[in-house]
Amino acid sequence: MEVIFVLIAISLILAGSFLFLFFRAMKGGQFEDSHTPAIRILFENKKLTKDKKVPSTKTK
Repeated sequence: MEVIFVLIAISLILAGSFLFLFFRAMKGGQFEDSHTPAIRILFENKKLTKDKKVPSTKTK
């Protein structure tokens, strides 16, 4: 029976720490940009080097 009380205490401490970290992240502004991640997949961010060239899609 004592094990249940210990596990409940540990789970409450763990839940409280996660709640504290969540509010800390909210206060720090980590979740403010909600628009950019939704459209990020639409853009290519590949950077080309001088050695590599984009293959041409034109046929001769």
